[in-house]
Amino acid sequence: MQKPHILIVEDEDVTRFNLRNLFEAEGYLVSEAIDGDSMDSKLQQNAINLIIMDINLPGKNGLLLARELSNQPDLGLIFLTGRDSDIDKILGLEIGADDYLTKPFNPRELTIRARNILSRIGHNRNETENAVIKFNQWTLDGNSRKMTSPQGDVFSIPRGEYRALRLLIENAGQIVTRQQLIKEMTGRDLRSNDRTVDVTIRRLRKHFESVENPQELINTIHGEGYRFVGTVE
Repeated sequence: MQKPHILIVEDEDVTRFNLRNLFEAEGYLVSEAIDGDSMDSKLQQNAINLIIMDINLPGKNGLLLARELSNQPDLGLIFLTGRDSDIDKILGLEIGADDYLTKPFNPRELTIRARNILSRIGHNRNETENAVIKFNQWTLDGNSRKMTSPQGDVFSIPRGEYRALRLLIENAGQIVTRQQLIKEMTGRDLRSNDRTVDVTIRRLRKHFESVENPQELINTIHGEGYRFVGTVE
């Protein structure tokens, strides 16, 4: 089986060197890029599975580059950056990053997060059985990670959103805790002040609210989690 291939997009030489050594020691194939142009070149030349990217880059910053990558369903993305404000974290997750880690970082934590995302990418490729789910005249296609509204509008959704929504649908009518959701989305445990789940649910609700005659399909159960209240066909 081919080793997973990680692309590090970082313009700071020492950080990029350390990250390469870290992941090569874990047995991964590793490529490097210093900006958006070199990232695009590496993506064209290699089958990349996961990108670890800084936000502060020369030329287009990481947030803009992430928007351009959001339509690639089998490509994971971790932001690794010195920008630690809640706004940056929320923006990164809303754009579609799978995870967000701030510098200075724990190398062990980073490798665990990367491994969890790579595991889910591989699992998603095998999720062909019952991949199409229909509910309240909406269609969720796991093969393409696209969601189609009753009016025919098509939304591409990041992997984390897809996994969260699928978990909610599979447990329709039951409370799904924030811990269960973050574990399904990223493979890690919920941390204090972690907004990942809340941002994901907010993005899903925006899709449902953007059409004619919107329906409330995800209820908030305060202090516990969320519940899918739609009708699964």
